[in-house]
Amino acid sequence: VQLQASGGGLVQSGGSLRLSCVASGSTVDNYDIAWFREAPGKKREGVSCVSRRSGRTYYADSVKGRFTISRDTDKKMVYLQMNNLKPEDTAVYYCAARRAFSAGFGTWGQGTLVTVSS
Repeated sequence: VQLQASGGGLVQSGGSLRLSCVASGSTVDNYDIAWFREAPGKKREGVSCVSRRSGRTYYADSVKGRFTISRDTDKKMVYLQMNNLKPEDTAVYYCAARRAFSAGFGTWGQGTLVTVSS
């Protein structure tokens, strides 16, 4: 599978953005798909994940209640709806895929920059 992320931009604090991740070569329900982010000077962190089989979703504590991950298997898309954005959400966001929990996230899309102004 190959991934391509898009949807980043500049938004004011409290605003919203929706990131999109399109998969090619396979359907998104064959993989766990996750969103990660990397802020300047900080380590890459996991933000959210949707499980390939059950569709169960997971969120980092820092985004619970504000971000929602979803997938459209027909369109081979995974979305990250981000509401009530904060300046600390500023980062490059990546989508990534893994075949199984033990495999690790070995497939990555290019990043999309999200900048939240205060």
